[in-house]
Amino acid sequence: MNELTMQEAEFIRNGSTTFRQTNLAFFAAGFVTFITLYDVQPLLPEFGREFGVPAALASLPLSVTTATLAVAMLIAGTVSETLGRKPVMVMSLFMTSILAFMTAFSHTLSSLIVVRLLQGVALAGLPSVAMAYLSEEIDPPSIGAAMGLYISGNAIGGMSGRIFTATVTDLSSWRTALALIGVACLGLSIYFARHLPPSTHFRQRPFELRYLFTSLYRQLCDPVLLCLYCLAFLVMGSFVTLYNYLTFRLLGHPYGLTQTLVSLIFLVYFLGSFSSSSMGWMVNRFGRRPMIRAGLGAMALGTAITLAAPLPLIIVGVAVFTCGFFGAHSVASSWVGRHAKTGRAQASSLYLFFYYLGSSISGTAGGFCWTRAGWGGVAGLIGLLLTAAFIVTAFSARLATDRVRGV
Repeated sequence: MNELTMQEAEFIRNGSTTFRQTNLAFFAAGFVTFITLYDVQPLLPEFGREFGVPAALASLPLSVTTATLAVAMLIAGTVSETLGRKPVMVMSLFMTSILAFMTAFSHTLSSLIVVRLLQGVALAGLPSVAMAYLSEEIDPPSIGAAMGLYISGNAIGGMSGRIFTATVTDLSSWRTALALIGVACLGLSIYFARHLPPSTHFRQRPFELRYLFTSLYRQLCDPVLLCLYCLAFLVMGSFVTLYNYLTFRLLGHPYGLTQTLVSLIFLVYFLGSFSSSSMGWMVNRFGRRPMIRAGLGAMALGTAITLAAPLPLIIVGVAVFTCGFFGAHSVASSWVGRHAKTGRAQASSLYLFFYYLGSSISGTAGGFCWTRAGWGGVAGLIGLLLTAAFIVTAFSARLATDRVRGV
């Protein structure tokens, strides 16, 4: 498409048939991404028992996936500048679905980790490129709503993966659960490939390794983006740490719940889906920073509530925490696409690099906190991460004030 045609092409506007079609396609893509990424999370205690390893090592099938995903996304965004947004996302979803099916045939912890490592590489072609596609194709006033709906798909996919794998594991085995997820994701990948509109504002450029590094460096030199990257690391690290070890807590004494009953707590993801969509709409009224502060405050409150012993209070705490997380994440992720003037795919890739790096590092570190200090240690780690997130948010506000004053 030539430059004139690009300029004349309309953006996808809220309320149009194309907007609904795009949202449904990305809802399916987000579902596939998060159901395959987090379907092993409720199985971590199961891995510990079957392979005879402690909690920190049992978390590796999840941590290595998020780690390789983080690194590979730095390259995926630039590759999409050459191959195109949609082809990279379609290839990513199909490879992810096939590897998800293959995890069912892992009979040792090391083989499971290898397949999950490859799955992290395959997954990289969707999240950062999706953010770039939405930033390029959606009408600017509608981006917040579109991003919120996309993250809703992430939330429901993550919830479904956890509940489905836990339930099927109780009825049959975790291998059966993962194989069925792989087959279902293949069908959703076909839906995405057929229904996502092609890019109309995308500008193709040849792949240049030098451009990759210079573009990433340029994004890291932007103080606003750097604050958002720090927030991604801290917020996602808190989220994964809570959910990783909540399962260990509720399967053990004094609760002694089954995998299926524990997995039902993940139904609070519906609230997270609602929160991300609502935050997308409220940003235009209240502003980004107040909404991020509100999300962080909800996460801190939810963490404090989970320290209580009664199970109903723990569920309430997790629900409040989850709403806060998805709200803060939807606002911060859409802010990246709006703020980056050039290299949006690279800016999005860096955001998600820190996002999943926080998942890998904090998710594994939480295992040592759990082993040494139980749930109090896990909550303490989350509290430290959220305190740092509040400080970063305050710094970003001070930075904006200084710019207005010309300091």
